[in-house]
Amino acid sequence: MRRIALPVAACTMALTLTGCAVFTARGTQQTSVKGDDITVGVLMPETANTRYSEFDYPIIKRKVTELTPKGKVDYANARSSAGLQARQMRKMIADRVDVIVLDAVDAHAIRVEVERAKEARIPVIAYDRLAEGPIDAYVSFDNALVGEVQGRTLLEALGPGADTSDKIVMMNGSPTDPNAAQFKRGALSELSGQVTVARSYDTKDWDPANAQANMAEAIKALGGNGISAVYSANDGMAGGIVKAFHAAGVTRLPPITGQDADLAAVQRIVTGEQYMSVYKPYADEAEAAAQLAVTKVQGRDIQFDALAEDKVDSPTTKDVPARLVQVTALTRSNIKSTVVADGVFTLSDICTAPYAAACAAIGLR
Repeated sequence: MRRIALPVAACTMALTLTGCAVFTARGTQQTSVKGDDITVGVLMPETANTRYSEFDYPIIKRKVTELTPKGKVDYANARSSAGLQARQMRKMIADRVDVIVLDAVDAHAIRVEVERAKEARIPVIAYDRLAEGPIDAYVSFDNALVGEVQGRTLLEALGPGADTSDKIVMMNGSPTDPNAAQFKRGALSELSGQVTVARSYDTKDWDPANAQANMAEAIKALGGNGISAVYSANDGMAGGIVKAFHAAGVTRLPPITGQDADLAAVQRIVTGEQYMSVYKPYADEAEAAAQLAVTKVQGRDIQFDALAEDKVDSPTTKDVPARLVQVTALTRSNIKSTVVADGVFTLSDICTAPYAAACAAIGLR
């Protein structure tokens, strides 16, 4: 993608959609493909993780309305079914939405629908997971960095005495999600040679129940006290892992990682049942997706390029314009300065009656 120097129009730095004319290389004003009357299709992958319905979709919808007051959002959730998501996407194509924001259940299987959207001249913005096929842009977090942060923080929890005598269980995400492989690689870049990965599982559908069953198997094989730490790729699975330890009668849990900063996970961090999560500012990711979708449809190429200044490769497409958002390790020490400060949760959300004493003990008041 050709880059145009931002000083051409200083107001593009704000990445707003009004108040700036868009110019071509010859200096003539470029006509928008669409005006304010646009429809953005939003396809989310599952309901096991509450973030999609509670954060991502509402933020995208609000931002689209803010950017283009006449804009509409057509929303569907696939409930972990690749087949259902394919049907939902075909319907959006048939309904002639103007652009699709796609968080794929199965990044490979959805390729056919992405190609159909391309044939119908409907741009597709891959969201959170890098779908295959001719997508127009990708918005996510730096997934390798997520895994690195998880692995590094897990080693910090084990302390300076950590070595290969420490046995780690890795509970990775779904094998159909390309992000899971990136998280895993990032974590192993920190853990390999430092500890021993005694058991490693790829967890179907990111399902907490599947993670619980896998963890029960690991506990049976290694013993409840023979596990030094657990790498869990996300918070939902961390919840299943905690249940497996409790069911096995283990009262002193090893450090457990997570990702997504779910409310239940934050509360587990408060009580010490989970050591950390990865806080991902969903507002930044979701707002960037909405901005990319609207600017793409409206033909605002300079603003689109300014938003998507990174590049990523999928198995089918090279140099996909991308926006990669940074992440933070969430532990007891920074709950107040992250999820509370950013308005994701209030102290009253976190410190309900069962957690009040634990909150007070770590200064959350």
